[in-house]
Amino acid sequence: MSVAVENYSYDDYKNWEGDWELIEGYPVAMAPSPMKIHQNISAEFIFEIKKQLEDKEDCEECEVLAEMDYKISDDTVVRPDIVLTCGEEGEYYLTKAPKIIVEIISKATARRDEKVKFELYEREKVAYYIIVYPDDLVAKLYKIRDSKYDKVGDMTKEIYTFDDLECELSIDFNNIFKRFRATSK
Repeated sequence: MSVAVENYSYDDYKNWEGDWELIEGYPVAMAPSPMKIHQNISAEFIFEIKKQLEDKEDCEECEVLAEMDYKISDDTVVRPDIVLTCGEEGEYYLTKAPKIIVEIISKATARRDEKVKFELYEREKVAYYIIVYPDDLVAKLYKIRDSKYDKVGDMTKEIYTFDDLECELSIDFNNIFKRFRATSK
């Protein structure tokens, strides 16, 4: 006996109440509101990127966004924690692969962020994927090379320059994590 499993589309997704993602037709409930450290690390990333975008003329087509739907296909819509996108024309959701995606891990999202979204972003050729581990104050940075993610490194105090994007920018991971190291002692 086989059981029919209903697949959903973006038209279904946009009418749902609550916070969801849709991955290959299957609804996935998002975790409850993130802990304070998650929110604060997210704010640090946004601030770090936003101040550079404002200071550079070649970055006027780029923007940093938080919690914006990224519609990959009619049956796959995800909501990354942070994205850097350039030349995006979508108003209600992202329509093309962001240049950078940052996901901040929680126990409830770890498997999805490390495996499912990793493979999804890799397939969509998102240039950089950063997975942040707030408990360890480390970010794993991946760069797409030959259609596969190559690990650049575990970032804790390093500065990484994204010099192959339309808008050159750097992330100072020491600045991102500095305040949290001080409070964890």
